[in-house]
Amino acid sequence: MSPDLRRQRIGRWGEDYAARYLQERGDELLARNVRTPYGEIDLVTRRGNVTVFVEVKARTGTGYGLPEAAVTPAKQKHLLQSIQAYWLAHEPETDWQVDVIAILLQPGEKEPHLEHFENALNG
Repeated sequence: MSPDLRRQRIGRWGEDYAARYLQERGDELLARNVRTPYGEIDLVTRRGNVTVFVEVKARTGTGYGLPEAAVTPAKQKHLLQSIQAYWLAHEPETDWQVDVIAILLQPGEKEPHLEHFENALNG
């Protein structure tokens, strides 16, 4: 399997895992993989009266660091630009926030570790 295909599969698995986690918490899943001119928004949910934009980072080891470390300043900038494009197109009448979900499945472990950083970025 090519490294790109492996990375895509891990990313899709992480997004599926995060979506189930959020729905079990009571979030309503509004959209997945929203493409904008500035990048992609992994998940969009509604939590009460708040629209939540979720960036998911998944890893199968720490060789490249913890998953949350991949939310670099450049990624944050693109994410906020993507959210602005989504907001202008949909004009939701709610407050909003950005959450980051980091999922780490260490080699040999059966269950991944999920870390949920709520309201992680400010626009």
